[in-house]
Amino acid sequence: MEFMNNLTLKWKQKAGLLKREIYAVYLAYKDPRTPIKTKIFAACVLAYAFSPIDLIPDPIPILGYLDDLVIIPLGIAIVIKMIPSEILKECRAKANSSAGFRKKPNWIAGTIIILIWAILAIISIYFIQRYCDLL
Repeated sequence: MEFMNNLTLKWKQKAGLLKREIYAVYLAYKDPRTPIKTKIFAACVLAYAFSPIDLIPDPIPILGYLDDLVIIPLGIAIVIKMIPSEILKECRAKANSSAGFRKKPNWIAGTIIILIWAILAIISIYFIQRYCDLL
């Protein structure tokens, strides 16, 4: 039982660290010294991280949590490597001192993801109807 408590604590610590890193990336994105290509990539990663809708829906077994466990941390890691070290150091310090950070839903990213799913559904329905007509 103690092992499970330690395991849970480690996961909570890692999740808290990831939240602070996401906030540090956000602060670096807002910093005017950050290179433009880093800002563009950071904007994409942050939009996906803050999106109320996932590209892979969570109810899909195993794959549903793939983006939460792999894609977002990988994107954050890549952005962190792109940010100049002095900017990242300052942004991490600000993120650590800021206790009131709260995730706000990004409705624009959510709308784009809904549109992508809708377009894929329409294309699928079109091909299914066309295939059924051929039978």
